[in-house]
Amino acid sequence: MNIPVFDLHCDTALALIGKNFAGVGDLRKNSGHIDLDRAGTLAGYAQCFACFTSPWDHLPDGMTPLDVFERELNAIQRGFNENADVIAQAFTADDVERNRRDGKMSGILTIEGTAGFGYDPELLGTLHQVGFRISTLTWNEKNPLAGSHVTGGGLTDLGRAYVKEAQRLGIIIDVSHISDEAFWDIMDITEKPIIASHSNSRAVWNSSRNLTDEMFTAICRTGGVAGLNEYTHFLGKDADLDTACDHIFHFLELDPSGKHIALGGDLDGCEALPKGFEGVQDYPKLARRLLDRGLKESTLLDIFWNNALGVMEQCCI
Repeated sequence: MNIPVFDLHCDTALALIGKNFAGVGDLRKNSGHIDLDRAGTLAGYAQCFACFTSPWDHLPDGMTPLDVFERELNAIQRGFNENADVIAQAFTADDVERNRRDGKMSGILTIEGTAGFGYDPELLGTLHQVGFRISTLTWNEKNPLAGSHVTGGGLTDLGRAYVKEAQRLGIIIDVSHISDEAFWDIMDITEKPIIASHSNSRAVWNSSRNLTDEMFTAICRTGGVAGLNEYTHFLGKDADLDTACDHIFHFLELDPSGKHIALGGDLDGCEALPKGFEGVQDYPKLARRLLDRGLKESTLLDIFWNNALGVMEQCCI
């Protein structure tokens, strides 16, 4: 079954600039997990493209996280511009729907890690104008905003200001990679739906990158979603399509409506994908396996498209 795909997270921008941060990759056709030729075989496609930064200690001489952030942004915007016949940047849910009606894919800019602009909430207004619509607070490190799933540590005063300003502007807060303590701190102050763009179930596979049942339920209460991550390290041992399905079906036990589960493949950001899944072109295989295991077609469409679109409609202005 080929249905539209709305994927909340990939690292294609970083893949396009390469390990030395100086490349000019081709969004149309490449050897990574995502390119537009393969995505074009889907019945519809909206992809959130993350600009990823951390306080690297191995950058080339003279380069800063800001430089990397700008190069990733330029790579994705170049990809949009050079392939305007098949993809357009989307700022709102209406843009995504309009692009699909026009036979085009949608690209949405997101932030993973905030080192690339100095963790500064005052810069969020400019980033929103550029088109960024989702933001994590951290990656694997503790930073001036919050602790990570690796380090622990709660939300700081600056982190609280970041959450409030992002939500005021219409940027969705993403709790993937954040510490458990900071997660609950965000839940105490959020005024909008929260997402975990690429986080699985900790009950199915015990990784600190995954969500506890209580965390997932809290996200549901905000009206947000959790996006299924295809990285095997967060799926389980010897992961295959059934392993990925197991995470979805566990979330469905907690959310029988199926309205708070989405996709967030982490494609181009992981070394190993589950057996039977090699890239964006294989989302229909996951869809077929879910249907074979008894998922309703309407719920499948919600998970693959409607739920992520609905959060964007609620939050992004």
